[in-house]
Amino acid sequence: MSRTETRDETSSRNPTRAVLRSTEPQRPNTQRHGRTMARSGGTPRPKQSSHASHWRWLAPVLAGSAAALGAAVLYNRQKAGTAERKTPPMGRFLDVDGVRLHYIERGQGEPVVLIHGNGTMIQDFTVSGLVDRLASRYRVIVIDRPGYGYSSRPRQLWTPRAHAKLFRRALKQLGVEQAVILGHSWGTLVAVALALEYPALVRSLVLASGYYYPTLRADTFLFSPPAVPVIGDAMRHTISPLIARAMLPGLIKQMFAPAEVPERFDRLFPKEMMLRPSQLRAAAEDAALMPPSVMELQHHYSELQMPITIITGADDQIADVGRQSERLHRELPQSEFIALPGLGHMVHHLAPDAIIREIDRLTQQSKV
Repeated sequence: MSRTETRDETSSRNPTRAVLRSTEPQRPNTQRHGRTMARSGGTPRPKQSSHASHWRWLAPVLAGSAAALGAAVLYNRQKAGTAERKTPPMGRFLDVDGVRLHYIERGQGEPVVLIHGNGTMIQDFTVSGLVDRLASRYRVIVIDRPGYGYSSRPRQLWTPRAHAKLFRRALKQLGVEQAVILGHSWGTLVAVALALEYPALVRSLVLASGYYYPTLRADTFLFSPPAVPVIGDAMRHTISPLIARAMLPGLIKQMFAPAEVPERFDRLFPKEMMLRPSQLRAAAEDAALMPPSVMELQHHYSELQMPITIITGADDQIADVGRQSERLHRELPQSEFIALPGLGHMVHHLAPDAIIREIDRLTQQSKV
């Protein structure tokens, strides 16, 4: 009898064993599968391969971004250094409460203090011709506000009242006990704060193209991000100067509109100084502080008792004339209001004669 038996034959002789075998789960032929995998080169599981390829792009993107940001930092640093070499300090320095203030002083006579707006510096008044013309009969003082030009800006809230306290101490060092104060744009807030904090110091006020009451302003949202600590610091050293450089020609045009940008301003004003990371931080912080600052100051305007001239371009596209300058004039019965038709925000460049006439008139009035 042959010893070779079929499975069916074995099962028929041992039914119990057949039942047990039939109930066991079927196992794959791992040995055969292993041989097949070996022949195919042992490729990884399909899911792992798909996951790895999905994130494979991340490393070069991160490396490229880091390289781009590093290049931006170097480029902005080089541009800032070039701007400062071309436009060195034009005045002297004062150390006031840990702040290094850059200032100029020209002429002799009754003191006249000029306070610049957001984003600009001393040159806003020298390029306009105001400093030289006023210096023929006044002692003219212009101070770079903290963070602008060559003045430092320690980390703190630089509200108009904080500016006022700093300016008062600076003027005291310079021997100024009383002065005509002219503020332009953001500088009007500092001028008003000086008059509120130190009324004996302020002989009279000239408020040019000012912002006095809270409104929704696009520039507050557009220019404020570089003021945010950490994130803003990274922005102002990388992308913010690049964005600002692209936007600057349009912004300058809007500041003067509907009038044309004067050739003298276009040729002489050091625009690259405005794009340095340090100055972008100051401008961003000032933009963010405008609405809350005027929300506080507006409750004290009635305390202003000195002679005041409110002057603006009638077609100012930055500060709404009716909601700002005209409204302040209605609140201050002793004020004079001048709206110059066809002119925009930069009245001290476009109509310096009108500014000088008001300074002369207020100076004579205070002597009577």
